[in-house]
Amino acid sequence: MAGDSVPIGRRVAYLRVRRKLSQQSFADRLGKSKSWVDKVERGVRSLERVSTIRDVAAVLRVDTATLLGRDVKPTEVVERSEGVARIRAALATYEMALGNRSRRDVMSAELLAREVEHGWITYQHAQYPRLVELMPVLLAEVHRAQAHGPEIARVLVVEAYRLTAALLVKLGEANLAWLAADRAMAAATGDRVLLACAAVQLGQVLRASARARSVMLAAAYQIAPADLETGSPQELSLCGSLLVQAALIAARAGDERTAGELLDESAEMAAQVGDGNDHYRTAFGPTAVELARVAAAVELGDGPGAVSRHTEAVERDGWRWLPVEHRAAHLVDTARAYLQIDDHANAARLLIQADSIASAEVRHRPAVRELLAQVARDPDAPATIAQLALDLGVV
Repeated sequence: MAGDSVPIGRRVAYLRVRRKLSQQSFADRLGKSKSWVDKVERGVRSLERVSTIRDVAAVLRVDTATLLGRDVKPTEVVERSEGVARIRAALATYEMALGNRSRRDVMSAELLAREVEHGWITYQHAQYPRLVELMPVLLAEVHRAQAHGPEIARVLVVEAYRLTAALLVKLGEANLAWLAADRAMAAATGDRVLLACAAVQLGQVLRASARARSVMLAAAYQIAPADLETGSPQELSLCGSLLVQAALIAARAGDERTAGELLDESAEMAAQVGDGNDHYRTAFGPTAVELARVAAAVELGDGPGAVSRHTEAVERDGWRWLPVEHRAAHLVDTARAYLQIDDHANAARLLIQADSIASAEVRHRPAVRELLAQVARDPDAPATIAQLALDLGVV
């Protein structure tokens, strides 16, 4: 007896009988009345609270997925796994090294640049499932172009690997993301601008590595203008973004002082750039730095400080100019901050808000699905978050 088409009440009755429990004995073990059990099994009363569903599953000695008729992997999980496998296969090609030249025509640099641009836009709109479909083909085209004209395709190679690394970080594929970021760094060697671009994604991948901070700083100061006042917005955006990455690495390592100093330094650069820009796909500006301060506070375990900064940051004009992906990721960060202060209601509220503006940020990121499950397990979790958790099969 499986499948979501079977009402949960009938499933409860079936599993109860299979366990050879009467309605009364089942009710006693749950601390409920026999009437309550009867109404659930007849579908008169629904099971909405995650905590109740978990209690019922425990008494019936099944996991919640079986009770809910979801004892197979959710479709999105299967599709994500298959998509990552295709990206892994695409990364494993070495046409340029082996000298393979496909008989197919190589995509023109102009058209390939538009495809890479489209990929970034897809990412910034948090359309991760769509990007998972696009990346294997895009990587194959970039590799083919690189085999035919390495110097012409160099910028596109770096950008494609940056995009791949950014996507794989979202999907929780740390090792594969590191490979893509490392490929970007290798392709960028000798060009300080491209190296700085690639290093931004490397910082995202190596957030947990304290040693990576020195790499971020080296790349930042290599691209830094001699005079802050006369530096171009592009240079300042790259340098500031790298300082932000270094700050977040320091915060993850518990170094509050260094994290603060680096964020202060990046804020000076952000003031010169202003909000509403997206130089080199960094979305760098004053509001982005404020969101980074929230993320750093979360890493440092300062929930109250993170919540306070969040409240101020989302009131800025620059908030609505940030990419959808950036805003949704920030809402997830702040949901973690609310958990740090045991405010599950507001944590749930922000996860629902993130789901409404960028559903893939919640539904396709393994780390966020775990956070969602944690919030939904709270006995006082709002019905909206409980229902979302049930829909995604994460309880």
